[in-house]
Amino acid sequence: MDLKKLEWDDEILRRLGIPRQMLPEIRPSSDPDTYGATAAEGAVGSAVPVCGDLGDQQAAVFGQTCYDVGEAKNTYGTGNFMLLNTGKELIPSKSGLLTTACYGLRKGECIYALEGSIAITGAAVQWLRDNLRIIADAAETEKVAQEVEDSGGAYFVPAFSGLFAPYWDMYARGAIVGLTRYVDRRHLVRATLESVCYQTLDVAEAMEADSGVQVSTLKVDGGMVKNNFLMQLQADILGTPVVRPTVAETTALGASYAAGLAVGFWSSLDELRSNWQVDRTWEPQWSAEERETGRSKWKKAVQRTRDWEEKQ
Repeated sequence: MDLKKLEWDDEILRRLGIPRQMLPEIRPSSDPDTYGATAAEGAVGSAVPVCGDLGDQQAAVFGQTCYDVGEAKNTYGTGNFMLLNTGKELIPSKSGLLTTACYGLRKGECIYALEGSIAITGAAVQWLRDNLRIIADAAETEKVAQEVEDSGGAYFVPAFSGLFAPYWDMYARGAIVGLTRYVDRRHLVRATLESVCYQTLDVAEAMEADSGVQVSTLKVDGGMVKNNFLMQLQADILGTPVVRPTVAETTALGASYAAGLAVGFWSSLDELRSNWQVDRTWEPQWSAEERETGRSKWKKAVQRTRDWEEKQ
């Protein structure tokens, strides 16, 4: 699809040999005209309209009610996916991000976003559990990491399969740097949680460079957001308040919001904002000096992982 025209791209169709008539009509993400209907067990009436249509991460943006320019959400799972609403302006990324169609509420109109994909976040915790066996359960990391004041100077860059946004280096490989005899399993656990936050910082800085908009508040969802200590670390490292909603399954919520908006169950985006509720907010506690020192050493650690494998 041509992101600007919101139509199928003739040149790409020609190169791939795809007849235009094979492709479906491009429709809004929330459409009162509906896309069709489906039968549902126990439903009242003969059919249920299908009228909300959003991709996974785009649905999370909609479910987090990030409807204004500059609002961002981050989903913490096996990997992380962070999206920033850039409004009706299509911003081609020069900083290693993806420019994507976020959602549209009327035919021919689109709200765009910048997206940063991080390959390994929750998977790094799984690696501690399954490969190194220094924790028995992922939930244990919250308690263990708080047993030390910091990571003891250790930094863990989990580039197991290369680095995704904003580096896109398939030849990078994971590294733990800054090790001394002082460092023990608790420091490695904390360094792993910090790696999740620093990778998010990398993407946030790329978003700011592309859009000129600083992330003022980060809305979070996904399995890892249950870790309160991780969320505080994220606020400290990013220097930005972190907000966890009452409903953490924001992808399903976003799809429901889009469908409800289409059939008039909700009347406006403002009503959806009112429906969305905050569970907890974390404010940054680190000083600017602490934040910059950590950021600088993280960048050095990332550089140690780059171009590890020989380029083919």
